Amino acid sequence: MPITANDTNRKSWLEVDANSDFPIQNIPFGVFLTKENVVTVGTRIGDFAIDLGALQQLNYFEGIELTDDMFMQDTLNDFISDGQKTWRLVRNRIAELFDLTNPKLRDNVKHKDIIIFNLEDVEMQLPVLIGDYTDFYSSKEHATNVGKMFRDPENALLPNWLHIPVGYHGRSSTIVPSGIPVHRPMGQTLPNGETTPVFGSSRLVDFELETAFITTDVNIMGENIAVTEAEDYIFGMVLLNDWSARDIQKWEYVPLGPFLAKSFASSISPWIVTMDALEPFRTKGPKQEPTPLPYLQQKGKHSFDINLEVAIQPEKAEPTVISRSNFKYMYWTMSQQLAHHTSNGCRVNSGDMMGSGTISGPTEDSFGSMLELTWGGKNPIKLNDGTERKFINDNDTVIMKGFCQNGHVRIGFGEVSSKLLPPFVRK
Repeated sequence: MPITANDTNRKSWLEVDANSDFPIQNIPFGVFLTKENVVTVGTRIGDFAIDLGALQQLNYFEGIELTDDMFMQDTLNDFISDGQKTWRLVRNRIAELFDLTNPKLRDNVKHKDIIIFNLEDVEMQLPVLIGDYTDFYSSKEHATNVGKMFRDPENALLPNWLHIPVGYHGRSSTIVPSGIPVHRPMGQTLPNGETTPVFGSSRLVDFELETAFITTDVNIMGENIAVTEAEDYIFGMVLLNDWSARDIQKWEYVPLGPFLAKSFASSISPWIVTMDALEPFRTKGPKQEPTPLPYLQQKGKHSFDINLEVAIQPEKAEPTVISRSNFKYMYWTMSQQLAHHTSNGCRVNSGDMMGSGTISGPTEDSFGSMLELTWGGKNPIKLNDGTERKFINDNDTVIMKGFCQNGHVRIGFGEVSSKLLPPFVRK
């Protein structure tokens, strides 16, 4: 089925800034709350939120097989479960309705008042009910940097890293949308030179620059998915700040890996950008040596050219961009991650989320965490207000942005922005 929504010649009758992440060619999906406390599934064009539940009730999706309440829900899970054909039909129809030359909705003032909201008049929610969350570790540069810091610099990568997309099962209960503040976690740490741990607030809270993909229903238990088919089951992507407490992690991670150092919070951007919208930005990833085992082998362009940046904004100060990176640096692709995830028959469901792992590039200014940017705190970063950071301070806001751009169109994710608060105090 052709993806007519991607037509770069199309203009919208809604006003869209030339540098917007959300032109009519994007059409992401999310969930928002209106001033009338109505929760609905929606999309975004420019700085307008569009109520897809109202569009459906007013019969604008006529001819597309949808359950009656498909968009009148508080999650996208059911829509995502319907699969790629439905996603494309709906996205194409939205593009047609908001096309500059289409008068059907453009000239219906009554319907426009019901369907279209200014972005500042809605509150974004978590777009999906995330049943399971897996976080991968798929940046060779990041894994090498961490290996150099904490293990043998000459053997920074563990023996398995070049053979499998390493990952672990995360905690979905503390995934929150952009704008929700995060508390500095409490936990066990081992002070330098000591042999007995102490319990207290983490002193080394860090961000991790990541993306994540959201799946549809992939398989039944026991079934594995071929790497050549995996992309059909990926609905879209979000930005992910996978918060980390490095001092807690250092003490707890042997032998079973991350636990409380990671499960206290993960923040995501609220609009899921579909893989169809990202199609024009396909690119090849790094050469994989040694050649992966047959079930992970693929040819062609399976990565995406997504520009990424991270800024820190102290309270009552301007943000300072501290890192610029790109998703295309990732060693393992999303399709390889999903194929590996199901290779043992593990079931993957609609709304499951898979984190990319920290995205670090080849240069020091493209590293995806404070751990790397300051090299474990040895090289503090100076911010625009004159203060320095080794890790994230209380009341700092971490802002991540991402976008793709070619000579025809810009497709972006908006941002994931979250403020670090002091430890939670029970009143």
